[in-house]
Amino acid sequence: MSYLTPPLGRLVGAFQKLPGIGPKSAQRLAFHILKQPQSTVEELAQALLDAKAQIRFCSICSNLSAQDPCELCTHPQRSKATICIVADSRDVLALEKTHEYTGSYHVLQGLISPMDGIGPEQLKIRELVQRLREHLQADGQIDEIIFALSPSIEGEATTLYLSKLLRPMQIRMSRIAYGLPMGGDLEFADEVTLARAMEGRQEI
Repeated sequence: MSYLTPPLGRLVGAFQKLPGIGPKSAQRLAFHILKQPQSTVEELAQALLDAKAQIRFCSICSNLSAQDPCELCTHPQRSKATICIVADSRDVLALEKTHEYTGSYHVLQGLISPMDGIGPEQLKIRELVQRLREHLQADGQIDEIIFALSPSIEGEATTLYLSKLLRPMQIRMSRIAYGLPMGGDLEFADEVTLARAMEGRQEI
């Protein structure tokens, strides 16, 4: 059995809790950190603390941001009449890289997954419905709701649930489909594929 002095063992254990990091990768990261200057380590530690302390959910779109409303919701050139529904803040970053979409977003912060104990009440669905109702009551126009959810079982279930929930509002709804494989995650698709998926969306 390999021996690690307790502080190093705790560091390796902390890295191993991160997604996709196994024991060997955790050890490499830990030893890499120990080789860095004190200032670099302190900068990393402060960045982690600042991110955790300052980043919150945007009160409008539920995206992660240090300001409220977030940078996208307050951008003067973003259309409020088109709302793209995504599962995660990483999906916002992926779609923004395409430079094709200029509307607004709503981040669900997950997908419906009964196997994992995640139902509609655990997601930012209530906030979405309230946002739409308030916008419509204020005589605001909503031209389209775009579902940009991963084509997985969870993504399909979430799209079906939301489309039924929102249909009484009589808002045009579409979904991106072109070029995205079944079971694929939106964040891993390249910019060209995502741009074509947005252009080739289908009404639902």
